[in-house]
Formats: sequence, structure tokens, C-alpha cells
Amino acid sequence: MKKIITLLAVITLLVSCKTVRVSQDYALGTDFNNYKTYAYFKKGIDEAQISELDKKRILRAIDTEMTAKGFVKSQNPDVLVSIFTDSKERVDVYNNNWGMGFGWGWGGGFWRNNMGNNVTRTTEGILYIDLIDAKKKELIWQGVGKATLRSTPEKKVERTNEIVKEILRQFPPMPKK
Repeated sequence: MKKIITLLAVITLLVSCKTVRVSQDYALGTDFNNYKTYAYFKKGIDEAQISELDKKRILRAIDTEMTAKGFVKSQNPDVLVSIFTDSKERVDVYNNNWGMGFGWGWGGGFWRNNMGNNVTRTTEGILYIDLIDAKKKELIWQGVGKATLRSTPEKKVERTNEIVKEILRQFPPMPKK
């Protein structure tokens, strides 16, 4: 029984670490078909509070996804891309106080399997990708992704690519019918 519960806790933890939670917001009435070229909004990129290494990882991933969507980098862009990052510590508590028992009166028996609580702490990163109409200087689309972060350079690249891909999967927004 203890092995099964431990296995379920590990599977739950692995599944929760793999997921990227994403959301989007956009200016209603915007015709996203009018946008074909992009460049980075230098001021926004410069102000991102992350290391230069992480910034480069994010920008490379955005380039890959925008190119896959048919966008071309340009000196005279239709859209400016900006990023903003944040992070927070996530604490998960798994209560494993499973037990069973029986008893009667004075001196009755009771058995309980007490495995205690498991507490895990992970750092969750939040990445905002903003798309700004270059001519109007207005925000037209924002995608947000939240996911646990990784520690090795190889895993950071993999995770960054996954987060950016999931965020930009929602761009351009599909109109509701």
C-alpha cells in the first residue's frame, strides 16, 4: 500500500512539473491577418528582470515560433514583441495520513498507517509575451505561461522552448463562431 501511494505521489509530481499553464488576452476587433513582420521592442526586452542567458533563450524560442507561423523579422515591423518575467515559489503539500482502524471500549485495538506529509518547494516562472501594433503603439495580444523552472542549461533550453511554444500556440487567436 505504501509503495502504491508513493508511486502515485511521484507520478502526480512529475505530471504537474511537465505542464505549462497558458492564457491569452487580445484586443477584440483586431485583424491579425494584417500582421506579417516583427521586431523586438528593445526597451521592453532590456527591462526584463532575468539573466542575459535566459533572455537569449526566450528570444531564440520566440524567433523559432514566429518563423513557424510565417512571420519575418524586419527593420520596419508590423508588430513589436516584448517580454516580461516573474517568478514565485510554489509550495505543494501532499497529505499522506492514510489510516484505518477499529476499536472497542477500554483497551480496544487501533491500527493506523501514518506516512506523514510531503512538502515540495519549486520555483515557478511566469513569462508574458506582448505583441504591440508598431504603428499605433498599442498592445494587441498578450500570452502568459506559467511553469516550474529547471536548473541545468540543457533543461532550461528545453523548458524555455516548451513554454514559448505553448504560449504562442494561442497566437493568432481564433475567433469564436
